[in-house]
This record gives sequence, C-alpha cells and structure tokens, in this order.
Amino acid sequence: MRNPEYTKEEILRKSGLLFNTRGYKATSISNITDSTGFTKGAIYRHFKSKEELERETLFHLSTQMFGFLQKRIKAKSTAGEKIRSMFEFFESYATNPPLKGGCPLLNAAIEADDSHPVLRKAAVKVLNMLRASVIKLLDNGIRYEQIDPTADKEFYATIFIASLEGALMMSKLQGTNNDMKRVLKHLDELLRKIEI
Repeated sequence: MRNPEYTKEEILRKSGLLFNTRGYKATSISNITDSTGFTKGAIYRHFKSKEELERETLFHLSTQMFGFLQKRIKAKSTAGEKIRSMFEFFESYATNPPLKGGCPLLNAAIEADDSHPVLRKAAVKVLNMLRASVIKLLDNGIRYEQIDPTADKEFYATIFIASLEGALMMSKLQGTNNDMKRVLKHLDELLRKIEI
C-alpha cells in the first residue's frame, strides 16, 4: 500500500515538471498519469479537479523557487546585498534555471487569462508573496538604516519585479542574457539611489 503523502508529493513533483515545461493547458490528466504511473482515480483522490492540481502545483513550484532565493538572500548581510542577490538569482535563472522550464510565476502568468480564473488567482497570490518579500527586505533596510526611509517601497518592489520578470521573458525568448544584464545595470543604479 502506498503512502498518501508520498503519492501527493510525487503527483505535484511530476505535474510541476509537465506544467512548467509544456504548459498548463497543454498538459492533460492523461499526461500526468503517464508520467506518475498513478491512475486518474489516485490523482483525483488527492485533487478534486485539474484546476486544483494546477493551483497546488504552482504553489509547490513557487515554494521551491522561493527556497532557492531565500538561501541566497540569507547569505548576505545588508539590505542592498540581499536585494542584489535577488537580482543575481534572476540573472542565473535566465541561463541556468533551478526549475526545469523556467520561472513558474512567469509561466503561469502567461497562461492565466480570463478563461483560466483558478490559475490566475493562484499566480496573483504568488506575485503578492514575491512583492511582500521585496517590501520586507526594504523595510528591514530602513529599520537598520541601510535604505532611505522616504523610499516608496511599493514603487521599488513593483519596478524590481516587473523589470526582472520582463527581462527573464526577453532572455528566454532570445536565448541570450543581454537584456537581463541591461536591466540589472539599471536596477543597481536605482537601488544605489536609496541606499544609505
């Protein structure tokens, strides 16, 4: 008899690989049964619908991505260094993604239109988690007198995330890191303006 937690984790892991490389819409439950070796019944015992599986898989992939990012951030001591480590993480993501298929947030966002409200809502939640993390880095920088207290944290969080995700998309499409390097140079200049 199989362990239910192991089964669920295996479904999330293998579904994540399929969704992140092939796309959410292009991946069928049959593709997932082929990949996992589990029956449709086993999959539906753990997830009520394909939409629930997609949502939970996006959270699973994002947790992994945030884990990789957090490890880099924790290794730095100042707010500026921590934010730059996030920039470097995205730069490495363009050429050497830690998750096959690239950034799960970017991939889900591309597919999450009005016809896919469950995935869209999940992608917005992940985006808000990323935004909250950047704001927390800025807050801590202000508290420790490393970041200008008048800095508009929402503005910088939006600019950092939009620029990084956009540069990641451009780098992935073009197969080169040139645009990412340009964006990182710009973001570094912006960050220097608010560092104390």
